[in-house]
Amino acid sequence: MATPVPLRSDFDTNTLRQAARRSRDASQTRRLLALATIYEGGTRSDAAKVGGVTRQIVRDWVVRFNAEGLDGLLDRKSPGAPSRLGPHERQALAGKLEAGPIPAVDGVVRWRLVDLAQWVFEEFRITISVQTLSRELRAMGYRKLSARPRHHAQNEFELDAFKKISSLRWQRSRRARPPASP
Repeated sequence: MATPVPLRSDFDTNTLRQAARRSRDASQTRRLLALATIYEGGTRSDAAKVGGVTRQIVRDWVVRFNAEGLDGLLDRKSPGAPSRLGPHERQALAGKLEAGPIPAVDGVVRWRLVDLAQWVFEEFRITISVQTLSRELRAMGYRKLSARPRHHAQNEFELDAFKKISSLRWQRSRRARPPASP
């Protein structure tokens, strides 16, 4: 059986319990109380019961606590998967977006995310989903813009003839109504 990782010597039970009282994060409080159990002389199994976890997780808490102190016991945001597109691919994608599609070559008159994902695959052999590509483009400062649809034969000078005008009978009466009788 391996020897347990020793705790830092600059903290003690009282310090951890006071920090647990001040903490606004429930998970950090639970971790601090579990480590306070170890400082009191309890076993790692006892600390695991206090924390409601396994001994391996208590060991991970001890390692983080030794390295970073009280802040090491706070929950962190997961970094997520690294981006599939590197700086070179992003620059090429930005150039392709700025140049716009060539209908005869690209087969489209405007870029859709599906078309751009296909272009990225053909150009760099990187498979990327439409959602991920959308997130990448937003991070690069691009936004999805769509123009209002317009019929190709629409005459803007004749639009006034088709506007709906309220009939006179639908206008509000100017006469005051007599009060209702009880």
